[in-house]
Formats: sequence, structure tokens, C-alpha cells
Amino acid sequence: MLSRVADSIYWINRYVERAENVSRFVDVNLNLLLDTPMGTLQQWEPLVVTTGDQEIFKERYGAATAENVLRFLTFDADYPNSIRACVKSARENARSVREIISSEMWEQLNEFYLMVEAAAKSDEVAELYAFYPEVKLASHLFAGVMDATMSHNEGWHFGRLGRFLERADKTARILDVKYFILLPSIAAVGSSLDNLQWIALLRSASAYEMYRKCQHLINPRGVVDFLVLHPEFPRSIRCCILQAEQSLNKISGSPIGTWRLSSERRLGKLRSHLEYITLDEIFQTGLHEFLDHLQDDLNHVGSAITENFFGVSVLA
Repeated sequence: MLSRVADSIYWINRYVERAENVSRFVDVNLNLLLDTPMGTLQQWEPLVVTTGDQEIFKERYGAATAENVLRFLTFDADYPNSIRACVKSARENARSVREIISSEMWEQLNEFYLMVEAAAKSDEVAELYAFYPEVKLASHLFAGVMDATMSHNEGWHFGRLGRFLERADKTARILDVKYFILLPSIAAVGSSLDNLQWIALLRSASAYEMYRKCQHLINPRGVVDFLVLHPEFPRSIRCCILQAEQSLNKISGSPIGTWRLSSERRLGKLRSHLEYITLDEIFQTGLHEFLDHLQDDLNHVGSAITENFFGVSVLA
């Protein structure tokens, strides 16, 4: 497969998954606004801080009001990680490989793009509560259409690899928002507000129902265990890394448990780390520190994949 084609399919899926996860990311806060007690301080700046793009935001918008943050993360066409920009980039990549992907994939992605563009032109803030679920559904539809209509060859595995790496990164970021930044003070730990935030977090990852089937109480240890270490829940970080490694092995042709490329070695180390680390070790390290280090590891995996397969070195 041409590296140009593999690169496009990989990034189509990363961009679609990123758009979905940004919508989940924002949805945490929107859902909390409906449930938190009157008089509770609204926290919007943490959403920008966790993206790592707070300097860009401050230059363009200044104060981190609800309107500014929602506009920045959702519809800002000049911010490359906004939902609108991600869907547009996915569509542009898909246009360049239309002869490789299925027509159903192109049609679904085009409908996704038109839906986002129509929402961007609307001034109705209330419509945002319906918009973010629509973004999540459109992403699910694209993934399902790809799995059902594209041959499960190298191209499909490149798309799958991009999807799961992006999902692992965004699950880590959503957890980081809740645990490290959103909680207003240490005194709120264990309070009703704390519980509401953990429930909102689980719902944002479509994990609340599955969590309650195996855990009766909402508590930080249980939520972290489920979203970080669960081997079977499809949005847990460990499960995403397992799925990504399977596709990377299929692409490279390396036997399971071996490696010959730097991307395989980095991803294998990360998978092994998640398989053997315990909850106690995570909390002893500090959840924020653990997640921060995990995001760095994922960035290095992505850079190694780019260097190994797409011919560009972006990070030493």
C-alpha cells in the first residue's frame, strides 16, 4: 500500500475519533451544568487547559467563558482540533483516497461534514445539547460503515490503528479533566458534587451502564480501574492499546510478542505496562502524573508510526 494512502486512511479515522471525543469532552461540562447545585462555579477554562492549546485560546478569545470555550472547541475553523476542523480534515483526506475507501464511507463522512457545517451557521446555543450526541452518533456510524464495507486489509488496519490510538489519548484527557482540574477543592472529594462529576464522566465515555453492571458504587478507584485498566470495555485505555497493537502487528507482519519497528516496540511496552500496573501504583504515582506520562507515550507511538510508515520524522 502506498504510504500516502495509508497516511490518509489513518488520519481520516484519527480526525473522526477526535471530533467524537472532543464532543464527549465538552459534554462532560454541559451535563454537569444541568445537575450541579445552584451557585456552583462553572468551570470552563480547564477544558482549554487540558487541550494544551490555552495560549492559542487566550490570543483569540481572552476570557474562558462558556460561549468562548464552546466556540473554540466546537466551531472554530482556524483551530485544527475543533470538531469542525477535524471533520473537515477527515473529509479532505477521504477525498484524496476515494478510489480506495468504499462509497458508503465517503457518503457517511460527507453527511457528517454537512451536519457540522449547518450547526456552525446556527446561533442557537440550546441546539448544542442535541448537537454533541449527533457528533458521537455520526462517528459511530462512520466506524460501523468502514468495518462493514471496507476490505479488512492493510488500509482497514491503518484506520483501526488511528482510531484506537486517538481514543486512548482522549479517554486519558477526559479523566484528567475530572480528577486534576474540574474538582473545585479537596474538600469536595466524596461530596455530592464529586459523585455527580464521576457519573458525568462515565456517561461522557458511554461507560455508565457497563460500569454499573460490574461495580455497585461510584468511586474514584472503581472509575479509574474501569476506564484505564479494563481489558474488554472498548473505550478503556488498556483495551484501546490492545486493539491498536493487534492492527499494528497485522500491518508489519511481526509475530505477536515480537517487534522489528520502533512503533511496535513503543506500543508493546505501553501495552505491557498497562497489563501489569496496579491501581495502587497508579494512585501512588498520582493519577494526573500517570495520565500525563501516558499521553506522552501515546504521542511517541504516533510519531514512531509516522516515521516508520509515512516517511516523516516528527519527534525524536
